[in-house]
Amino acid sequence: MGSYLNPGSKGFQESLNSEIYMDKTGLIEKTNAVLNTRQKFLCVSRPRRFGKSMAADMLAAYYDRGEDSSSLFASLKISGAASYHVHLNQYDVIKVNMQEFLSMTHDMDDMLAMLQKYLVFDLVEHFGDIRFRDENNLIQVMKDIYAKTKRSFVILIDEWDCLFREYQQDQNAQKKYLDFLRAWLKDKDYVALAYMTGILPIKKYGSHSALNMFTEYSMTDPGDMAEYFGFTEQEVSDLCKKYQMSFDEAKQWYDGYDLIAHHQSGDRYYSMYSPKSVVEAMLRHKFGTYWNQTETYEALKIYIQMDMDGLQDSVVRMLAGESVSINIGTFSNDMTTFATKDDILTLLVHLGYLTYDSIRETAAIPNKEVSQEYVNAISTMNWHGVADSVESSRKLLEALWAMDADTVASGIDKAHEEMSILQYNDENSLSCTVNLAFYFAREYYTMIRELPSGKGFADICMIPRKTHLDKPAVVIELKWDKSAAGALNQIKEKNYGSALKDYQGNLLLVGINYDRVTKKHECVIGWHRNSSNRMGFLFAAMQVLNSCEKCKPEYKYIKMPVLRFFMRSELFFAAVIPTSAPCFLKVVVERIF
Repeated sequence: MGSYLNPGSKGFQESLNSEIYMDKTGLIEKTNAVLNTRQKFLCVSRPRRFGKSMAADMLAAYYDRGEDSSSLFASLKISGAASYHVHLNQYDVIKVNMQEFLSMTHDMDDMLAMLQKYLVFDLVEHFGDIRFRDENNLIQVMKDIYAKTKRSFVILIDEWDCLFREYQQDQNAQKKYLDFLRAWLKDKDYVALAYMTGILPIKKYGSHSALNMFTEYSMTDPGDMAEYFGFTEQEVSDLCKKYQMSFDEAKQWYDGYDLIAHHQSGDRYYSMYSPKSVVEAMLRHKFGTYWNQTETYEALKIYIQMDMDGLQDSVVRMLAGESVSINIGTFSNDMTTFATKDDILTLLVHLGYLTYDSIRETAAIPNKEVSQEYVNAISTMNWHGVADSVESSRKLLEALWAMDADTVASGIDKAHEEMSILQYNDENSLSCTVNLAFYFAREYYTMIRELPSGKGFADICMIPRKTHLDKPAVVIELKWDKSAAGALNQIKEKNYGSALKDYQGNLLLVGINYDRVTKKHECVIGWHRNSSNRMGFLFAAMQVLNSCEKCKPEYKYIKMPVLRFFMRSELFFAAVIPTSAPCFLKVVVERIF
């Protein structure tokens, strides 16, 4: 057993020993299927901390002929596969982490020389009875070993793309590296399986790749490798039950990487979670940002500062919860060659800052954790308007709950003024502004655009999360150069509230219009009337009462006795309030009755 030849199972053993381990041994069945075939070259690219190194350790433990690892796999999924015993511990394994060699050298020639020297050392020591033509030539040494033993190798390369991330501008070094990998791996009888993993797909030069024999499984085209990197929804759900954590919150924080695997039997859809973040949240019993411990907003900032072809407009729209169209076909699979904004957006997909919908060909920010990284990046740039809008969104949401239409309208005005980056010329732009203005609402709501409801589609629906069912649901209708009152009437006439019938009595109806002449927004807020459900009225009353500066001093005196009695008599409630808070009565009459 050497450092690189037949490294053993220690790495995988540590994964099994961890408090949280997800069985991803189904991957082994996939690699077994391509051993010693023309499809034996696999490259899997995923963002940091998505389980790539763990998978490499697992493959090493399974194939390594230097030890019996059957006890490690006996209770795992792979043990039931037909190919399990056929390939278990049957191969000499070479496993290298390219980051290790890159860190120890400062020149590509030195790096490749060290890599070959160290691999040859292990090979010559292990196969000492073989006469080698040239002990200084890695390729020839492996040829000589295969000629003598007829045993092919499983070659595992982790962090294969580190050179392209750290030597981004050195194209000469990149070509040398790719040429070496091609010479080492392509058309070699001694290769039973070549498995590479990294963040970036394989670098393209012109119309071809130096490593065109590899089948790639990436964030834009995961194939049948989708479920083996990251946690599936069911796996996260099971963890939440075990650790008594809210699955709804976990989904909000870490979900959103939607991967599609195309099969003859039909497409399979996977909703994947960032495993590092989920594990940390479970073990610490606290939801938060954990993925950014390996990727900082500074890296993101570099790319979104390149306002190429309207990139900043796209970022603002995605921050508002929208998806944007993206062409991934021109991406050169590196971190420097950008012809259009699509190339930058595609890179952000591979880095984990965006998710890609291969059916609609769109990109979006996947979840709350990543969204926070965009907010962090923007806060240190010259996008002060966008950052200010996000900061102001908490007060805007409170104004909405208080049914303070004027404050909501002025808040959206401010957001519009501050977001000069955004092209503002139609109802879609208005929708983007409103969504970004209500950025903070995602703490409490699932935001849905164009929700089918009644006789049409409601522009924006805000559905309370399971942990915030005390908040009202919200239906928003938008108008461009018409009237807010007309928008509110449309909600009622087309019965948009029917989609949220479970919240009737606790449902706000909001009409918003943008006047192109005055360049101002107007807002009208109504309440879904439901006499059988007084809790909705109660909620509205409390929100208005507590938000009014004139009424607030009286709030503590009338809150409990009157509101309790209100549950039995709305009329008594309306009769008592004027003596203590006439301002409140006016608001109630105008906005609720």
